[in-house]
Amino acid sequence: MPPADAVLLAARRLVDARRDGVPCPPVRDLIGSSDVATAYAVQEQVVADLRSRGARVVGRKIGLTSPAVQAQLGVDRPDFGVLLDDMDVSGLDVVPLSGLFQPKVEAEIAFVLGSDLAEGPLDDAQVRAAVEVAIPALEIVDSRVAGWDITFGDTVADNGSSALYVLGASRLGLDAFTPVEAQMTMHVGDELVSSGNGAACLGDPLVALAWLARTALDVGDPLRAGQVVLSGALGPMVAVSPGTTYDAHISGLGAVRVTFSEEEWT
Repeated sequence: MPPADAVLLAARRLVDARRDGVPCPPVRDLIGSSDVATAYAVQEQVVADLRSRGARVVGRKIGLTSPAVQAQLGVDRPDFGVLLDDMDVSGLDVVPLSGLFQPKVEAEIAFVLGSDLAEGPLDDAQVRAAVEVAIPALEIVDSRVAGWDITFGDTVADNGSSALYVLGASRLGLDAFTPVEAQMTMHVGDELVSSGNGAACLGDPLVALAWLARTALDVGDPLRAGQVVLSGALGPMVAVSPGTTYDAHISGLGAVRVTFSEEEWT
C-alpha cells in the first residue's frame, strides 16, 4: 500500500473510533510499529479533523518520558501530542466519563511559555528562560485503540493517547520552583495510588521540555508563547474509576484534583 494511502486509512480508523465511540484495532497493520515519520503524519491528519470541528491548538503534551514505559513499548525516545482547547477541563467540578474509552490519570508538571521557542540553540538555558510559570497538572490519557493494545506507532498516531487535562490553581516561576526536585503523590481518599518525582520525567521535566522544543522546530511547528506543555508523568498512571476523586500533590508547587462522574465511559 502506498504510504500516503496507509496514513489516510489509519487516520480514518482513529477518527471513526472517536466519532462512533467504539474502540478500534491498532493501526500498526497499516503504518508499522516504529515508523516515526508516518505515525506523526497520521497524528497530523487526526488533529486536522479535530480542528475542522472547531477545536483550537493550545499546546503540546509529552509522553513516554519514563524509561520503564519506553522499554515496555520497545522505544528509546519520548513522543508528543497536540493539546486542544476543548481538552482543558480545569473548570469542571465533575468531569464526565461519557465519550472516553478506557481513561487513566497521571500527575505532571505543566509549563506555560512566556516566549516563543522558534529559533536559537534551544538549549537548557533558553528553554528555562522561556518558561513563564509551572503549574501542577493531571492528564487524563485515553486510547482509541481497543484494550490499550498499542505500540509506539499506535500511540503517536492516536495523538499521543491524549484526552483531557486539569490545571491546578498554583502558578510559580522557576525562580521559586525546581521541577527536578519535585516529589509527587496521588491519593484516592487516604489511599496512595501513585508516587514519583521530577527525575522520573526524562531525568528532569525541563529536559523533556527542551526535547519537545527541538523536535517541534524540526517538524516545522515550533512552540509559541502562551502555549501549555504537559511535560510528562511523574509516576505511574492510574486507571480511572467512575465517581472517584484523584488528588495529586507536587512538592514545592501545589495540588490539583479531578472528580469523575458516576456513569461508565463508552
